[in-house]
Amino acid sequence: MSDKNTSTLQSYVDKATGAAQSVLGSITGNTADKTQGEDKRASGHAKDDLSHAGTSIGGVSVSSSGVAANDPNRTEGSWNQTVGSGKEMLGNLVGAEGLKNEGIEQNRAGKGQEAQGQLSDLSGGMMDRAKGAVGGAVAGLTGDRVEEEKRRAQHDQGKTLQRGAEADIQKQNH
Repeated sequence: MSDKNTSTLQSYVDKATGAAQSVLGSITGNTADKTQGEDKRASGHAKDDLSHAGTSIGGVSVSSSGVAANDPNRTEGSWNQTVGSGKEMLGNLVGAEGLKNEGIEQNRAGKGQEAQGQLSDLSGGMMDRAKGAVGGAVAGLTGDRVEEEKRRAQHDQGKTLQRGAEADIQKQNH
């Protein structure tokens, strides 16, 4: 919410007003209005893409809104999957069924642990975004600039966690 270029809501507003201006330009025959409307609509699409961009790198989520520490279960779960896969491969290679089965189980447990962390970051991020947006709006109306900034930071951190979790989930589903 601190930057209109990364606001999902602002991107929707820009797309809608751009489309309306383009239609109006078409109806009136004003090519300048039509072109400006198409440009604003394209800008809205670009802002929407930027607003939804996010990734996780080394235990943190990164988005256009900032950087936020991930739930530790995401990193630990990923590590357990890697170690489990290694044990399974080594067990297959040397013919050690016990090691292979241990690896399969560790990999399975790691997937569950990572999913738990992703769910925590996704739901917590969504809640922080909503609380930050509402709290920021109330603080803005009452003129409490310190509280407004605090709520903006809460919103931005929530958005970053949400986008990082979404990016990881999307990678896993492809």
